[in-house]
Amino acid sequence: MNAVGTYVLLIDVPRAIDVEVGALGTLAFSAGAYAYVGSAFGPGGLKRIDRHRELALGERDVRHWHVDYLLGHPETTLERVFVFPEEDRECELAGTLPGDPVRPFGASDCDCPAHLLVTEQASILDAIEAAGGSPADADRPAD
Repeated sequence: MNAVGTYVLLIDVPRAIDVEVGALGTLAFSAGAYAYVGSAFGPGGLKRIDRHRELALGERDVRHWHVDYLLGHPETTLERVFVFPEEDRECELAGTLPGDPVRPFGASDCDCPAHLLVTEQASILDAIEAAGGSPADADRPAD
């Protein structure tokens, strides 16, 4: 059985962009750091992170979730990935990590304002660590 849990993707948007996000339509993203909080409790579990990485690298085209549209934009970079194995904390973290929600991004199946936050990289890293998150195994800086 694959590991399950909650994860946080840190995404860099180096300049302001507009992204078509499925049924949400076109959304404007200012330059900056973004944190997306997701969960992976279905088949494949945290292997979903591999799918997100592939999409961010341009190795996959199919978009299922709101974050796929942001990750698949050529101007964005998936910087870091953190996991909370075996913990169902998606809505809690989306509501407590520092940042401003990008409404209603990523929260179509719950009552949260959003699961994507525009944030500051230093403060989000400290908050993820304080909340007990750990870097994903395959999360290594490029050489």
